[in-house]
Amino acid sequence: MDFTQTGASAGEELQRISSQYLTFMLDGEEYGIDILKVQGIQSYGKVTPLPQTPDFVLGVVNLRGAIVPIVDLRLRFDMKQVPVTQNSVVIVVKVQELNKERTVGLLVDAVSEVRDVGDHERQAAPEFGTSVNSDYIEGLATVEERMLILLDIDHLINSGVMEQVESAQDRALQ
Repeated sequence: MDFTQTGASAGEELQRISSQYLTFMLDGEEYGIDILKVQGIQSYGKVTPLPQTPDFVLGVVNLRGAIVPIVDLRLRFDMKQVPVTQNSVVIVVKVQELNKERTVGLLVDAVSEVRDVGDHERQAAPEFGTSVNSDYIEGLATVEERMLILLDIDHLINSGVMEQVESAQDRALQ
């Protein structure tokens, strides 16, 4: 059996390996979430606030029988809060924490598109030292001459967000 490659070289084959990301806008910058984490996109509607949660947790909604916390990503990233517009949407994602899946809604300025990001386009997140937290950044990619910030949504949501939401929900039920 002949295992020699025909056509494309091994390097060209590796460049074709890609992942898909749902891209969205926040404060004029484009971000991406692994499409496999995305469950849907919803218009922003009435949210029930929960007491004693961080400012970036807007509250919860009932989504097809499930109570889903809504996180304002602008506030989560310490950006200026702006009014919700007709372009603002909630991206519903599934995040993994140990052996448990959770559903969370992320309020963003607008959804852009689904983009293929090749491994050759992706770079590791830069190290900023202790002044900037880049733990939530999976990497950076240059796609069509634009910088795309790829988020590690599991780490972003599991870093203190869900514990505070669950604690607030427990207090509200007592």
